[in-house]
Amino acid sequence: MHLYLLSSRVSFSPPVFWHASSSATLPFPAPATAKPLPPPSSRPAKSLKLEAAIPPSNSKCALECPHFQSCSGCTHELDLDRPSVVDEAAEFFSKLGVSDFTFDSSRLWEWRCRAKLAVRGSSATPLIGLYEEGTHNVVDIPHCKGLIKNLDWIVAQFVIGITALRILPYDEDQGTGDLRYVQMAVTTHNTSLPVSDRYKNGKVQVSLVWNTRNETSPSSEKLTALAQFLWRNGGPKSNENIIHSVWANFQTSSNNIIFGNRWRHLLGETDLWEHVGGIDVSLAPSSFGQANTRAFDSLLWKLQKYVPRRSSVADLYAGAGVIGLSVAASRKCRSVKCVEVNKESKLSFEKTVERLPKSLDGSISWHQADTSAEPLSWLMGSEVVIVDPPRKGLDAPLVDALKTISFRNLKPMPSTDGSQVKEEKRPWVLRARESSVYVRSSTTSDGPLVLPQTLIYISCGWESFKEDCKALLSTNKWRLEHAHGFNFFPGTQSIEVLAVFQRGKVANLKKKKLGKKKKRS
Repeated sequence: MHLYLLSSRVSFSPPVFWHASSSATLPFPAPATAKPLPPPSSRPAKSLKLEAAIPPSNSKCALECPHFQSCSGCTHELDLDRPSVVDEAAEFFSKLGVSDFTFDSSRLWEWRCRAKLAVRGSSATPLIGLYEEGTHNVVDIPHCKGLIKNLDWIVAQFVIGITALRILPYDEDQGTGDLRYVQMAVTTHNTSLPVSDRYKNGKVQVSLVWNTRNETSPSSEKLTALAQFLWRNGGPKSNENIIHSVWANFQTSSNNIIFGNRWRHLLGETDLWEHVGGIDVSLAPSSFGQANTRAFDSLLWKLQKYVPRRSSVADLYAGAGVIGLSVAASRKCRSVKCVEVNKESKLSFEKTVERLPKSLDGSISWHQADTSAEPLSWLMGSEVVIVDPPRKGLDAPLVDALKTISFRNLKPMPSTDGSQVKEEKRPWVLRARESSVYVRSSTTSDGPLVLPQTLIYISCGWESFKEDCKALLSTNKWRLEHAHGFNFFPGTQSIEVLAVFQRGKVANLKKKKLGKKKKRS
């Protein structure tokens, strides 16, 4: 993935920042307290229904950012609570017969819990931020209004530490330097606090992307020194007590991929926990995590209502299985199988499962597999299919399988619970089975000839979703029944869409008369 996809789409406030010339031995002050927003309830607020025209946003929803013309993070300055794409979405769904489209504007400032920032410049004047639009020139984004305050504090500590320890920022042209990127992830897991306080007091998992192959390189002493500097100023024995843990990632590639394959835990706790959708979730620094935790939590609560209790579920593009496991816990599903191509998500899945309620008696599994290879093997046996693809949308073979799936074209296939007797020879099934995780239970999963009746599509790419939606509806195998939007990235023309499809074509408006026909006399 590229930096502009992972670290962009952020809103900012006027800068107030400590410069590198500040003494590294001085205690760094806590960030200024922002003007508090009205305290939210523990459950997501009601969404705004778009059946009527929405009044224009007031000035309180303006960006007012001095970086707007240079930074690539934001695309519009006004109406943070209602980007213009919302009106386009409402019209699109209305034409498809969905009149109850809703949009949840969510939190508009201090919403970002996860950020990946580039480190460039020099030891004397390090630059930590996003790329300037259309370039690889890094723009400093001090006191970003989108970042939770503790993340902003960590960035300031980096500036001081890099200068004091003479850490060399990465030079893309030469391929030299020490520190390439930093990733920061906030945990808001403390459920004993109100939601607003969880964001304010959340601790930060810090990851340093180091320009070496491993920890034995000559510059490893600088890596250790920077980690200890951060830990001394922000760790549990400091006055701030902000840093949860420090990790290192080793990357020497010259392409735009941020992370390498090698990780090392340096300081602090090993497990970062988040609480979303009613469950505790383990997130390793290598795992994908949503940048806007609160908006994601709102989406999960909404999604759960569309999953019938005691149903069988397939969660495709599942990552660490957060969506599937939250549904398993809330809807008491008979079975949930999570399918994900990234093997790094397996460990987080296993740790999350350990914290699920002991009362659950459904079967739960995780499989490392590409859903574009034999997608029917993952669709069969599930009444509900949940898809959360990347920005490009669904893989073409999966779209085709959803469009054409029927009892006619199904061949009996062994179940994925590991209990089949017949010897399996297909390589993609064998690979998935080798890396699978099974949580056994007394409940048996549905047979392989059960077909999906509900398709729940979570989209982060509006243009690709429209294409997939039209393709799914083109064969009359699916009908669109509900659609909701979520403001995952305030300050951008991007919305997260939750769409619910049901199997079968749209019913005829003319009701058919029931009962036997009267015999003619």
